[in-house]
Amino acid sequence: MEQQELIPHLFRIEFRKITTVLCKLFGIAHIEVAEDIASETFLLALETWTFRGIPENPTAWLYLVAKNKAKNYLARNQIFAEKVVQQINYSNTETEEIAIDLSEKNIQDSQLQMLFALCHPSISVEAQIGLSLRILCGFGIDEIADAFLTNKETINKRLFRAKEKLRLEKIAIEFPSKKAINQRLDAVLRTLYLLFNEGYYSESQDTILRKDLCLEAMRLTYLLIENESTNLPAVNALFALMCFHSSRFEARKNENGEVILYDKQDETLWNNELIAQGIYYLHQASQGDKISKYNVEASIAYWLTVKTDTKEKWESVLMLYNQLLIIEYSPIAALNRTYILSKVYGNTLAIVEAEKLNLSDNHFYFTLLGELYREIDHNKAKMNYEKALILAKTKTDKQTIQSKIDKLSIK
Repeated sequence: MEQQELIPHLFRIEFRKITTVLCKLFGIAHIEVAEDIASETFLLALETWTFRGIPENPTAWLYLVAKNKAKNYLARNQIFAEKVVQQINYSNTETEEIAIDLSEKNIQDSQLQMLFALCHPSISVEAQIGLSLRILCGFGIDEIADAFLTNKETINKRLFRAKEKLRLEKIAIEFPSKKAINQRLDAVLRTLYLLFNEGYYSESQDTILRKDLCLEAMRLTYLLIENESTNLPAVNALFALMCFHSSRFEARKNENGEVILYDKQDETLWNNELIAQGIYYLHQASQGDKISKYNVEASIAYWLTVKTDTKEKWESVLMLYNQLLIIEYSPIAALNRTYILSKVYGNTLAIVEAEKLNLSDNHFYFTLLGELYREIDHNKAKMNYEKALILAKTKTDKQTIQSKIDKLSIK
């Protein structure tokens, strides 16, 4: 791999590892210090490797530089160093004695502990996701701003406020007790769920970024599965859901970047390996005595990977949506249910149920109505598509909707 490709690749993978380990060492109050040391490490790599070439083991080089920079920082900031030493119960205040453990096990443990710390209820959901993207996934501020469809200034302010809150609350970066895990796991799973959705359903125009978001959410969820204390049914169900959705990722867009609806997707592009993994983890999730929303959503996603178009299939999906809305109502889930209604009972009844939702600020709502009216009333179909076009925020969505309007006009 050439240098111009290697450094960004390593940055994506190793920045998060170095930052998390150092953050655990220094404490959550000093996130910026950990980020600065990690950033300086990669800056030195760029400068050094440009003139001297890529070292034989680039990752080991990065870890050594990061360790040395951390020790140098502690040496320059003796008061800070003594506090760190005191926090980690070292009797010797010599900075050289502080172990900076960048072993794979400690990296994974640190990331899992950090995940619980960042999902503390004292900060907003948006901040939890933003900090997770930055610290645990290695995303830059520009990329996070793209994911949230906002600007760098907004993201910087949001992350700064969140860090200040965590600092004031003195949140420890540690693995919670068994009782605390049960109390905090819902927040962790919700953050990972929303993180995945930012990639799979977000309005970001960057397709590569969307895939990275999904993969990072899956990676972090799998860390929970690998840990005995958090290998719980709801975690397995969430991972199964991610597998099923990701299996159809390549079939969701055409070469022009336009969204391809489920009915029109090329099934040969579905990833059978991910589907098989989803089935395995859904089975693991069924062994608990409690059904979470992730169990139901994963079951729905499973049915969408079954390559049949029978009434029995859609009746099963409809029953699952009814169950999902009882467990946790959401307007989008209710909107998706109306699409399934059309499969079971036809478009006329689905239109009646959809219009009851009256999601007048949602372009997906008007797009679905346009689809449902398409074979019934061209004028109403066009009217709804045009409303959707006005509300759509991204170029891709606008192109998709305009294409539907154009096809409707040809008929």
